[in-house]
Amino acid sequence: MEQITSRKNPLISHVRKLLAERTYRRQSGEFVGDGIKLLAEAVRWSAPLTCVVCTADVDLPTLPDGVRVVEVPRDVMESISPMKAPQGALFLCRMPELAAPETLGGSHWLVLDGLQDPGNVGTIWRTADALGADGLLLTEDCADPWNHKTVRATMGACFRLPVYQVERQALPALLKRSDLPLYATALREDTIDLRDADLTRAAVVIGSEGRGASEELLAASRKTLKIPMRQRCESLNAAAAATVVLWEMAR
Repeated sequence: MEQITSRKNPLISHVRKLLAERTYRRQSGEFVGDGIKLLAEAVRWSAPLTCVVCTADVDLPTLPDGVRVVEVPRDVMESISPMKAPQGALFLCRMPELAAPETLGGSHWLVLDGLQDPGNVGTIWRTADALGADGLLLTEDCADPWNHKTVRATMGACFRLPVYQVERQALPALLKRSDLPLYATALREDTIDLRDADLTRAAVVIGSEGRGASEELLAASRKTLKIPMRQRCESLNAAAAATVVLWEMAR
């Protein structure tokens, strides 16, 4: 096992930049995950690991051949870990392709339109995996799916369920080629109850926490959907709304 003791080592600096900068993650083609449980999920689902950084007191899962393993002192781990109480292990993983294919497989997709909270994106990703969706489509101004907060919130779903980034203007054509009608969670004259919508094949837009679905995607939507709730309640958190939509899709 390789050992590093300096906080200024190039690998340690590389980890810090991956954690801090979205652009650097894209340029490097790598992202960071933290914690033994998430590392075990990455191994279980054959994620393309490149490096594991750990402290001496951590029991690592059996890693694939070729993965660099580096042991660091506790103070170095504390200096790079995004956690207040580091679990003693970080890992680097190659980033999957974010560009969408020419057509989408499956029949159930969620479109996350400008969601800014990485935790919400990760939670929705995890729920989409649990309830049988085929993947997520993120507009260009969404939180980074490979932010460490997003990755942690997926609880391993990021290694199983695909996510693609698509520009809003290109989304309608992609869905048309894929024979997927677009719906959006919003209120307008043609809004119908979510329970009455035919979601046998569908892509459903979940709008941002602050402004809801964008005008571009609302204009491209076949219908808008409302989640039935008490009149005194105005809206749901984006992750909660996504959960209800995903449940109806699965049902």
